[in-house]
Amino acid sequence: MYSYVPFLVMIIAAGVVAVVGLVMSAFLGPKRYNRVKVANYECGLEATPNAGQEGRFPIKYFLTAMTFIIFDIEVVFLYPWAVTADQLGVAGVIAIASFVFLITVPFVYEWRRGGLEWE
Repeated sequence: MYSYVPFLVMIIAAGVVAVVGLVMSAFLGPKRYNRVKVANYECGLEATPNAGQEGRFPIKYFLTAMTFIIFDIEVVFLYPWAVTADQLGVAGVIAIASFVFLITVPFVYEWRRGGLEWE
């Protein structure tokens, strides 16, 4: 049980820092709001005209973000496996292969739909 004490202390310290930062920002931060500050903003482009008050953005931005997340997650999980691949044995290689296959399916889907082509 004592081996978890440093871990719990780090979690509590991180929580305290996060809460204190949010509270201090709420009290000390500037509160001058205007129309430009509260307007929707996406990649420097104006929102679609005649979309009402909320504004709508082209779906291409969100598809690009989802594609980035897919590849980012793949790379994050493949680095540790690449470092320890020789120690994992056959079960590890099967796990890596199944993971790569499961990540390749959305990649092929996105590729076939034309999501990787930018106009």
